Amino acid sequence: MATIQSFRRPALFLTLFAATGAAVITTAAPALADNSINATALGQANIAVDYSCDAAAGVTAVKAMVGAPDAERPSATGVQGGLTCDGNRHNTVVLLNGAQLSPGQQVQVRIALVDSADNVITGQAKVASL
Repeated sequence: MATIQSFRRPALFLTLFAATGAAVITTAAPALADNSINATALGQANIAVDYSCDAAAGVTAVKAMVGAPDAERPSATGVQGGLTCDGNRHNTVVLLNGAQLSPGQQVQVRIALVDSADNVITGQAKVASL
């Protein structure tokens, strides 16, 4: 006697599993937006910043610190609030308070997207010359 196995149930299960997986990936794509920040220009009293953030990240401001690369403390700091977090790339200028930077000076620039509790969401550090 020959036994014929039914393939309908496994095929149905596989189809439902694939459809569910595709729906999860499609729905999750906006939630996987990348939070990023990049210092694009440095002036004597400000820093130009490109950033992108997702609304769910809770970003409230860009914070910046600038100083000599080997210093223990920054010589100038700044904060810029009022950011637009919609997953798209935006730019802003952070005004620096403290010692004014000199042309030709080499400095370490640290910038970060922070939340309301000052937790760093993402950041960048680099050495630049004016």
